[in-house]
Amino acid sequence: MRSKRKLKKPVKYAIVILLILIGFLLVYKFETSSVSNKDSSITYEVKEGSTFNSISSSLKSKNLIKSELFYKIYIKIHKPNNLQAGFYELNSNMNVKELVNTLNGSAKSKMISITFKEGINFMDVASIISDKMGIELDSIYNKLKDQEYLDSLIDSYWFLTDDIKNTDIYYPLEGYLFPDTYLFNKSSTIEDIFKIMLDNTLLKLDKYKSDIDNGKYSIHEIMTMASIVEKEASNSSDRSGVAGVFYNRLDTGMSLGSDVTTYYGLKLNLTERDLTKSDLNSSNGYNTRNSKMAGKLPVGPICMPGLESIVAAINPKEHDYVYFVADKTGKTYFTKNSSEHANIIAKLKREGKWYEY
Repeated sequence: MRSKRKLKKPVKYAIVILLILIGFLLVYKFETSSVSNKDSSITYEVKEGSTFNSISSSLKSKNLIKSELFYKIYIKIHKPNNLQAGFYELNSNMNVKELVNTLNGSAKSKMISITFKEGINFMDVASIISDKMGIELDSIYNKLKDQEYLDSLIDSYWFLTDDIKNTDIYYPLEGYLFPDTYLFNKSSTIEDIFKIMLDNTLLKLDKYKSDIDNGKYSIHEIMTMASIVEKEASNSSDRSGVAGVFYNRLDTGMSLGSDVTTYYGLKLNLTERDLTKSDLNSSNGYNTRNSKMAGKLPVGPICMPGLESIVAAINPKEHDYVYFVADKTGKTYFTKNSSEHANIIAKLKREGKWYEY
């Protein structure tokens, strides 16, 4: 019998190399495949000066690619064109090829960035949306008169209750559209915009739901208090202390005595003019300077509070103060009666620390 011939070394090496190559290709195919089969779309921003290589860690952190290394290998092999700054619609169900092809196209010009600052009210929000998105003001306000629409929102978000349908409330979503920076598609409807903002509110409030459910005040009362704290304590370093003052006033049957609620009730801006005696005595669901509102919160929020004010309203400091004032540095002084309060103000004025609005 003839003995079996041993494979020559070059052939052995070729087989090993082939096996390694096959193994690499299998790993490469897996590592450049989509992160998920689920449809999870995000708007991704490419900053000015970015390259396909420089955004690898960002893509990984947003769960858009499996591996930075294999993503970079793909970029090295295929050499896509220069990356254009702008906004892109990406999805975790895209493989690396699809993702790069999307980034290699034109940036989306349909995305509009809008910032809503803490403390603005619904009239401000409506005006900004109208200016930036080209939506008629009347259609924005009319949407809040649609009872079926409001009911659908109440069914969708635990923090929206029938309280927002009180006929004395000016704008049912006042206080509930979270102030933040958003990206909207140019074709977005007012319903789309409100949903995105309410979804953000949901994200922020969910972690406090248990505290709210087990607390003394309803979510509507808390958001109303948060809006007052936002306006009254915007220059204070102790918002939870300020919230404690207002809760103490409620508990003792005092008027909140908040000028910002009077301005809102009259639909005036704080800088528009000084309040008159007639203004202070005006009767509506918001004016806490009116004696009829002693021991009561306004009928609803007066602005869009930020998270710090919301948390202060949920977890106020416990103390026995019923007055407060903040100086130019944000330091807040708490007092127990009107004479102490007046003395603090006089002292701050003498020392040049009085905050001028």
